[in-house]
Amino acid sequence: MTRREAFAAALARLAPRLPAFETGAVLDRALASPGLRGAAPETAAWLALVAFTRHVRTEYDELLDDGYDRDSARHFVLDDLNAALAEWGVKRRVSEDEDYDVG
Repeated sequence: MTRREAFAAALARLAPRLPAFETGAVLDRALASPGLRGAAPETAAWLALVAFTRHVRTEYDELLDDGYDRDSARHFVLDDLNAALAEWGVKRRVSEDEDYDVG
């Protein structure tokens, strides 16, 4: 099994309702991230999914552009982030005290 296939299988278990076009984007992010090169497929899939969701499905980047610091921006988008994850069938939630940063 290739690395991409392992990540894809982990992502399918994690987010069973994630649309195919978004699955490809999450996998690309996981495979391109230097910080995830040595990560287990489940870990890489989770971290890439959280980063993708934060940047694509929330106003996180706009808040940063408006001058909010990273922690404040993450606080303000947390509910939207978790709602998007739930929409895709993800059971796990991101909490306020977790710090996910994928390069």
